[in-house]
Amino acid sequence: MVERDHIAQSKAIHRQTGRTFYYATRLLPDRVRESTYVLYAFFRVTDEIVDDAEGTPPEEQRRELESLREQALGQREPETPVLEAFQIIRERHDITEEDIDTFVDAMATDIEKRRYENYGELEAYMNGSAAAVGRMMTGVMNPENPETALPHATALGEAFQLTNFVRDVREDIVDRDRIYLPQSTLEAEGVTNEQIERFEMDERVARAVQTELSRAESLYRTGVAGIKHLPRDCQLPVLLAAVLYAEHHRLIRECEYDVLGNEPELSTIRKLWVVARVRWHWQWTGDPEAVFYRVSAVAGQTRQTKGRHHDSLPTR
Repeated sequence: MVERDHIAQSKAIHRQTGRTFYYATRLLPDRVRESTYVLYAFFRVTDEIVDDAEGTPPEEQRRELESLREQALGQREPETPVLEAFQIIRERHDITEEDIDTFVDAMATDIEKRRYENYGELEAYMNGSAAAVGRMMTGVMNPENPETALPHATALGEAFQLTNFVRDVREDIVDRDRIYLPQSTLEAEGVTNEQIERFEMDERVARAVQTELSRAESLYRTGVAGIKHLPRDCQLPVLLAAVLYAEHHRLIRECEYDVLGNEPELSTIRKLWVVARVRWHWQWTGDPEAVFYRVSAVAGQTRQTKGRHHDSLPTR
């Protein structure tokens, strides 16, 4: 059994760092919510080894990640309450060693890799940083037919991650010297890394951002289509998370795709408004896809472009 203070510490980490997901997590049933706090805390603790590693040599970061991996897999005694709680959650929900390894390997990639040549490279990274997270969350929710739910969970995890990459372009440059927009997308529009690093916004950067938003929205459509395969008491929270993450697309469009001069962030008031709208429509339909396309920024963009003739943007 997970100690109450371990749950409390995990919840505190989630509340402080889960800028979007925390709102949705609070709606999960008890049997899932506390495990989710622990999972998220584990993800954050692992991520911070490389994201908050200023002055720490790469070799030391790798040693810390390997130690954390061994603790997560139960190969050595946990050194923190979060790792102790994670070991229990891993065993309780049969979280696979493969997903844990894939996630930690992705975090290790961040130690030195700063650019991704194409979407294929980025997708391989997201298989650990996002898709594995979605698979672990699905295990905690315990759907009746996990084989049906997992591909959609993978897509939704990647959609959330891609939204974050587009939203955080400026932050990733300032804090980590990373560019997660694929180099092939930038090159197709004539955008250089130096231009991104100097925060020089123009219509070429806007088109590159549009390309990645379109790609993310294709992933949202695939992901949301599978929410119906989750247990009924988990569907609304996952739907809400999808709508909240996608709401950043509306902010990005409102600032004319300028993610170099802005760091689009949902205000508390806006989050609460989204929560209220989702819950209202859910009460009347109970259909995850119908609600998503009724209220999300993805649906809004679909309505705006419907019937127009324009160049197709890549979706995968």
